[in-house]
Amino acid sequence: MRVQHSSLTLLTHYRTKFRGFLGEAYGYTEMDWAAQLDLAYAAARAEVRRLSVGEDGTLSVKVKELIVLGVLASRGLQYGVAAHMRRAIAYGATKEELFEAIKAAAVPGGGVAYSVGVRALQALEQAGVFAPPTPPPAGRGRRRTHTLPPPSPPATRRRGTATAQSSPPPPPTRRRGTTATREG
Repeated sequence: MRVQHSSLTLLTHYRTKFRGFLGEAYGYTEMDWAAQLDLAYAAARAEVRRLSVGEDGTLSVKVKELIVLGVLASRGLQYGVAAHMRRAIAYGATKEELFEAIKAAAVPGGGVAYSVGVRALQALEQAGVFAPPTPPPAGRGRRRTHTLPPPSPPATRRRGTATAQSSPPPPPTRRRGTTATREG
């Protein structure tokens, strides 16, 4: 005999079983709404999502989310980009990594991917998602955040030998008002 469950009981069951994969992990509240319409379909989608961007597999969740947000940016879906950026951040992504993913997505996705990604990243920054930069120590002024590479050692050469780096001799100088003469 088959036991009938109410929709609320099944929804609770699926939410427990697929925690983080129905829609709440990304802020897609419409997925919870749609799950009430067809719980079996919602569960199947949640399982595919778990297998695709879950913790199992060779790639980390952070890397999987960077890939997904690049695809969404290429399709112009700013809302999805921001949602997947948030999940990537939850798994350790930095603002710089998110920006790099957007720049990489701009190669196949063009200007749409770049502008959508940048807008989503800016919105997250304005929402205070990223820690503010630490100010420089008081009284010392601004420090450089990067260092220049060390100077290369001087080239060693033997006396009387030319190198590929030597410049050609300067052209002969002429006095103003004179014409060049041909030797012949």
